[in-house]
Amino acid sequence: MDSIGLCSPPVNFLQELPSYQSTARRRTAVPGREKPSGTLLKPTDSYRFPLQADITENLTNQSIRKYALNISDKRRLRDIQETQMKYLSEWDQWKQYSSKSWKRFREKAHEFATHLELWRGDIRSIEGKFGTGIRSYFSFLRFLVLLNLVMFLIIFMLVLLPVLLTKYKITNSSFMFIPAKDINIQCTVYPISSSGLVYFYSYIIDLLSGTGFLEDTSLFYGHYTIDGVKFQNFTYDLPLAYLVSTIAYLALSLLWIVKRSVEGFKVNLIRSEDYFQSYCNKIFAGWDFCITNRSMADLKHSSLRYELRADLEEERIRQKIAERTSEETIRIYSLRLVLNCLVLAVLGACFYGIYRATTYSQEHMNKEIDKMVFGENLLILYLPSIVITLANFLTPMIFAVIIRYEDYSPSFEIRLTILRCVFMRLATICVLVFTLGSKITSCDNSFCSLCGYNQNLYPCWETQVGQEMYKLMIFDFIIILAMTLFVDFPRKLLVTYCSSWKVIQFWGQQEFAIPGNVLGIVYGQTICWIGAFFSPLIPAITTIKFIIIFYVKELSLVYNCRPSPRQFRASNSNFFFLLVLLIGLCLAIIPLTISLSRIPSSKACGPFTNFNTSWEVVAQTVSTFPRSLQSLVNGITSEAFAVPFFMIICLIMFYFIALAGAHKKVVDQLREQLSLESRDKRYLIQKLTEAQKDMRNRLG
Repeated sequence: MDSIGLCSPPVNFLQELPSYQSTARRRTAVPGREKPSGTLLKPTDSYRFPLQADITENLTNQSIRKYALNISDKRRLRDIQETQMKYLSEWDQWKQYSSKSWKRFREKAHEFATHLELWRGDIRSIEGKFGTGIRSYFSFLRFLVLLNLVMFLIIFMLVLLPVLLTKYKITNSSFMFIPAKDINIQCTVYPISSSGLVYFYSYIIDLLSGTGFLEDTSLFYGHYTIDGVKFQNFTYDLPLAYLVSTIAYLALSLLWIVKRSVEGFKVNLIRSEDYFQSYCNKIFAGWDFCITNRSMADLKHSSLRYELRADLEEERIRQKIAERTSEETIRIYSLRLVLNCLVLAVLGACFYGIYRATTYSQEHMNKEIDKMVFGENLLILYLPSIVITLANFLTPMIFAVIIRYEDYSPSFEIRLTILRCVFMRLATICVLVFTLGSKITSCDNSFCSLCGYNQNLYPCWETQVGQEMYKLMIFDFIIILAMTLFVDFPRKLLVTYCSSWKVIQFWGQQEFAIPGNVLGIVYGQTICWIGAFFSPLIPAITTIKFIIIFYVKELSLVYNCRPSPRQFRASNSNFFFLLVLLIGLCLAIIPLTISLSRIPSSKACGPFTNFNTSWEVVAQTVSTFPRSLQSLVNGITSEAFAVPFFMIICLIMFYFIALAGAHKKVVDQLREQLSLESRDKRYLIQKLTEAQKDMRNRLG
């Protein structure tokens, strides 16, 4: 080798490495920069011996677990750490020991909390049999159960508990009733229900619609016609507590959803990859090692094949778009414009149908029950819910047919179809609420001018809106149970015992489609957010509903359905679920805000009978503050404060956007470094092979 080295010219292999040449090209491309910024592309940094000064200096501040080292190196680091501890002062030693003790306590507490997780064993079993994608749906359902439980606890502590303590004489307190001022006596009339002979099926109708014996219970807004609760030492302002509970559960939901979605956004930011890396990740790192079931392993194989085919199809469509002529581009965009107009027409027809159904139901629901039969009465009461359910059932199939002619990539087809279905499902609730609002605030007699709303048809309009939300929730729950018991289960029996029939083979076994199931529970959660103000016990009912749905869906997954071949990654699924949930929360806040600030509150029921709108209780509460505090609150709510605050928020937002872009750039640099290191290894192996061939030739 020495002779070879003497005969051949000296070669600096470091200057021939692809990473060095890439860096040199960057230096020549940017004249004002002599060396690359940062230390990402230094080839020797990642191979430095781990026990250098930059690690040993931080041993007192960082845990040894954070370093990617083997056991022997970690033991040596621990010895160095113990040696350094001897030279510290007693105060520093106490801080180190207390920090370690507190960290151990937190780890033990976290470990104990994981054992108390709801459905921990069930979700792990689902993950082991069906993978992380389906597990993410059940984890999302568990999150909604906990969210609704916390919402109910907020409403219970602020509203129900003081009322129950006083009603059942548990504490020495009494209700306060402030006489109404400047309110017409006709606006305070509220006939709840007529007594006398009641048909046997009327109890069933009352239970399903929230009318009759349920109307004047704690379930609905009209039951809380109380101005305050007087305890021994203070007076509890129930109207303010009622409004604060609404703001509290909306703010809690927003913060909790944003906190969980940020984690998924970080993963998605790091996971953004080019198509070559996507192929490599699917082939070399796409397997889900949580799968232990043979059928699920076969399904995962088919899912990976499907994803690779979809990637190839997207590459084909991308190449087709690049080769598309101007005439073809005009034609495809014109076709998409026509098809999107068709989608808008379908949405408009559904919204108009919901409007007509709600109007017809509201006009005929006040008939006496003895003038119609049981089925007719129930049909009129549930007509808006039936129309909304039919629209949610038919429009996804129509959208799936339309999207085939728009010539999008497979992944974009899925996202666009889901986005249209999300808008359809959640907008139907808003259409229903706004239709009710238009009927409440419009009338042809003098009651509107006297009371500010249609007191003749809606003497307690908040309770009637709560009854509509209650009916939507109950009907949605009935549909989910009916589909599982009377569609999925018989379909499974037909597929199992009549598989030789061609019709059954074409029909096949029911798929457990994750997006459709997620849209269903987000739809139910949106109903809960809107209805919790008008029906304070709806969060508790929704909690029970979601608990039952968890077990029904688990049994249906195990015995009736098969997982969809289009599987979702757990990280992508969690972020998508929370994004849809956040859209539902934003759509729920809009009608609630209008109801609280624009529509006059009922004068015959509820805690806001002495206020023009529900939001006026805030202004009255602020007027009781000291003058300096009033000035502070008025200043915060003024335009002089709002404009600079909005500008500061925009600056902070731009900062975080720039920070996210910088992090993305760092991730891209790390990917490039990994790619260059692989090229360096390939180049060195190639040079080593050439040197071995030259040596054999010379020896030969």
